[in-house]
Amino acid sequence: MPTTPKKEKNLEFDSPWKDILEHYFEAFLQFFFPALHTQVDWTRGYEFLDKELQKVVREAVTQSRRVDKLIKLWLKSQEEVLLYIHVEIQGQVEANFAQRMFIYHYRLYDRYGAQVMSLAILGDEKAAWQPHRYHYEKFGCELAFQFPIVKLLDYKEQWAELERSSNPFAHVVRVHLKGLETQKNPQQRLDWKVKLYQSLCESHYRKPEILELFRFLDWVLVLPEHLTLEFDRFVQQYEEAKQVRYVTSIERLGIQRGIQQGIQQGIQQGILQNAREAVMKVLQVRFPQVPERLVNQINQVEDQEKLSQLLKVAVLSQSLAEFEQHLSSR
Repeated sequence: MPTTPKKEKNLEFDSPWKDILEHYFEAFLQFFFPALHTQVDWTRGYEFLDKELQKVVREAVTQSRRVDKLIKLWLKSQEEVLLYIHVEIQGQVEANFAQRMFIYHYRLYDRYGAQVMSLAILGDEKAAWQPHRYHYEKFGCELAFQFPIVKLLDYKEQWAELERSSNPFAHVVRVHLKGLETQKNPQQRLDWKVKLYQSLCESHYRKPEILELFRFLDWVLVLPEHLTLEFDRFVQQYEEAKQVRYVTSIERLGIQRGIQQGIQQGIQQGILQNAREAVMKVLQVRFPQVPERLVNQINQVEDQEKLSQLLKVAVLSQSLAEFEQHLSSR
């Protein structure tokens, strides 16, 4: 596989997985690790420790973009547990993956002790690549580290079960699999995006859940511009026929027609604050967790034309990282 598409694919998959894992963490654990899920005391909640994770592994052996989460939770036995979850999205075999999992684990163990657990989700395209153990032995000195993994490709044989499941990650896995399958076939990707969109809208999920799951669908199954317009037309026609309205990839049209229309009046009147709020409102609709530093940067923009451009970028960007790149280029 060529180098450039590989990088694009990582960018395409990593951020949506990070967002959906954070939004549906309990469902994530229930779907992929049900035995562990039943042992968690969910009444006590849980806490993401991203900053602590960065401190521990920032000097690790790789700088590649991946989804790594550290979550503090409590078991029904009253034991506090730190759960390290690694979602591997890259599309090629990595010889030292198990070693890297060990390095992350022992660094966390060194800081937090024996309550650390390590899990891995493998979202690559290599069916035979299933690293789950790191081991070495020399002159009587032996070390073995084993960790649970989930291979998303294994779910291809469970498609009918995924369609029947009510867990949000059944939808996530189907989208991910079709994202891998259709990388080189845009028309086939459009066809599957339509099918998965219909399936999502006809599911039992409430509107807020549909919006979150659609954001994942729209983010992973990226289409060329002409097919994006075709998909948007389908969504509009479908929603009109069903007499429903979702802010989905139609954000590109709906937000432009609605929020953007009203806010552009503020820009034309020279009301900078209204324009800034417009940009932030679009970002908050599309990306529930907008970092405070990003809000501060937007509030520092004093140019009306730049704010107008940022509004369009906020509507069209596939990720906060993409939006921030445009924001920093001013």
